[in-house]
Amino acid sequence: MFLEDLPCLDGAPDSAFPDSEDAMVYPRGLLAWGGTLSPGRLLEAYRRGIFPWYSEGQPVLWWTPSPRCVLYPGQVYVSKRTVRRLRGGAFEIRADTEFSAVMEGCAQPGPGRESTWITTDMRNAYQALHEAGHAHSVEAWRDGELVGGVYGVAIGRMFFGESMFSRANDASKVALITLCRQLQAWGFGPMDCQVENPHLLSLGAVEVDRARFEAALATHTSKPFAAERWSRFRGAWDW
Repeated sequence: MFLEDLPCLDGAPDSAFPDSEDAMVYPRGLLAWGGTLSPGRLLEAYRRGIFPWYSEGQPVLWWTPSPRCVLYPGQVYVSKRTVRRLRGGAFEIRADTEFSAVMEGCAQPGPGRESTWITTDMRNAYQALHEAGHAHSVEAWRDGELVGGVYGVAIGRMFFGESMFSRANDASKVALITLCRQLQAWGFGPMDCQVENPHLLSLGAVEVDRARFEAALATHTSKPFAAERWSRFRGAWDW
């Protein structure tokens, strides 16, 4: 791990993050380690484009990779098959009704993912953010059962996607697409997806350089948005 080459945040104020330009080239974007997952530190990190990502048994690792993967809400790709699912009402989409259960679903092992980075400490930290109105879940329900969803952090009119899960075909995809439609209606900027993967790219995500991403952060995190509007989000769209 290259911890000896990185600043340690143990005992440091919540605002004491290094400059993003100091992030390591390899591993890409590793910036600092240590410190706590307090709400204040997490919100300060996201405002700067920094996020925690580590495994059980490791110290907290803080990342800010460049290029950055983002998804512009108005450019999300919706296939004809997915449109049919949306029009057919295959899922009921809700927001913030089972945040803890969505995190639990995202933390479960799956094919190619035998372990999880969503540790107990991470779950507790984001639950605290949720209870303070900063973290949100968008959920796919079928026959009264939670079958998929996505969660992340919202600051101003910027959404930082963290993880998603699915227990039914296309459940998480429908939740994410509906979330993008709502973010577009609310005037949000690009959704932060952190690092690219084939699934995100297939949905229209792109990579942007650090300067462009941090300019979007400065613009959209400063725009006011009432957190209670999330509780009225029910994903009813004319597809």
